[in-house]
Amino acid sequence: MIEIFLRSFLLFFFVVGAISCQSKQQDSLENTYLRFVGDIQGDSDLDKPEFNTCNGDERVFQYFNTGEGFRYKGEKTTLVSKIQKLYKPLQNIPNQSGYIRIRFIVNCKGEAGRFRVLASDFNYQEKEFDKAIIDQLLSIIERLDGWEIMTKSDKTLDYYLYLIFKIDNGHIIEILP
Repeated sequence: MIEIFLRSFLLFFFVVGAISCQSKQQDSLENTYLRFVGDIQGDSDLDKPEFNTCNGDERVFQYFNTGEGFRYKGEKTTLVSKIQKLYKPLQNIPNQSGYIRIRFIVNCKGEAGRFRVLASDFNYQEKEFDKAIIDQLLSIIERLDGWEIMTKSDKTLDYYLYLIFKIDNGHIIEILP
C-alpha cells in the first residue's frame, strides 16, 4: 500500500515538474522568436530615433497583404529611374556581384525606416559586399520620398517593403520586386 502511495506521489510530482518545465520553455521561446519571419524589431544602434510605427510593432503588415501590391508614387518605373540616376557604380572593386536586399518599414505617414540589409552571391550564399556599395544604396533608399500610404478599411497601415538589387561587377542590373 505504501509502495502504491509512493509511486503515485512520485508520478504526481513528475507530471507537475514536466508541465512546469514545458511552460518555462514556451515562455523562453516566445521571448526569443519574432512574431513572423522578417519582422524588424527596433534597434537604437541602427535606427533613427525619430522613426516610429503608427500602429505598434505588432500591427505592421506585408506590402502585399491588402492586395494592392507595390506602392510608390509613379509606380515602380519611377522608383527604378530615381535609383539609377542616383547610383554611381564603384570602379575597380573585384567580386561585387550578387543580390543585396534592403528590407524596411513604411509607416502610416509614408516615412521609411528600420532598414536591414541581407546580401548573397548568385547562388544565394551569404556574401559581404564592399561597404561603399551598401552605404550608397542605403543612402539612396533613405532619401526616397515617394512611398505611398497604405490603407485597409479606411485605416492607415504600417507595412514592410523590400527592394532587391541584382548587382553585376558593382552595377545594378535589376531591381526587384
